[in-house]
Amino acid sequence: MKKFLAMSVAFAGLLSLFALPSHAGISLNETRVVLTGPKKETSMLVLNDESTPIMIQSWIEPFSTSSDQDVPFALTPPLKRLNGNARQQLRILYQGMGLPADRESVFWLSVQEIPQKSKDENILQIAVRQRIKLFYRPAGLPGDVDQAPSRLQWRMMLKEGKPGLEIRNDSAFHISFGTVNIKSGSSSYPVPATMLPPYSSQSFAIEGASSLAPGGATKIEFESINDDGVAVQHSGDLSS
Repeated sequence: MKKFLAMSVAFAGLLSLFALPSHAGISLNETRVVLTGPKKETSMLVLNDESTPIMIQSWIEPFSTSSDQDVPFALTPPLKRLNGNARQQLRILYQGMGLPADRESVFWLSVQEIPQKSKDENILQIAVRQRIKLFYRPAGLPGDVDQAPSRLQWRMMLKEGKPGLEIRNDSAFHISFGTVNIKSGSSSYPVPATMLPPYSSQSFAIEGASSLAPGGATKIEFESINDDGVAVQHSGDLSS
């Protein structure tokens, strides 16, 4: 224990030798980007919130780290010097092929701040990255993206012998969640759902719900995130 405390104090002392930046220097004008076909181009803005110049590096990558999916987009400029309090438009260009025509596709769009090298060697420079979702939505998809969350199907089940919830999305759209809660009487049980791809289902164990049996819950209350990044409240019925 004494050795651990000594190491902790030494590490804290080492950190005190450096001045850390107080916050990130860039902001984005979007929380998500949606490119809707047949358009092949859209854009977003990056703002340097600081008074000093920075470099920004931008790129698009597969949403899943385990995916070997091609990225049929170009992002320009990929590298740019941004003066203090200036803004830069990023153009997102789709090459026009390589993605499914019957459903949405999703990617990560990242913008990383690369600070100018400090003249003070005691300043610790940190490159801060912001990452948002990029959706490609083909033209002519069936249904209405704003109505898709209300058409989700919710089913109580057993997952590994414990109460669980299955969510089914029969739409062509990704559905992003803010919060998801099962309501049963005066109790509320959170569900760790984040996003459901088109034409898919996911199941989740319900933590702390050992007494919640299939058929015992009453309803679902959840938030979906729309194209503007706004949380929209919904409720749904459970089946068993």
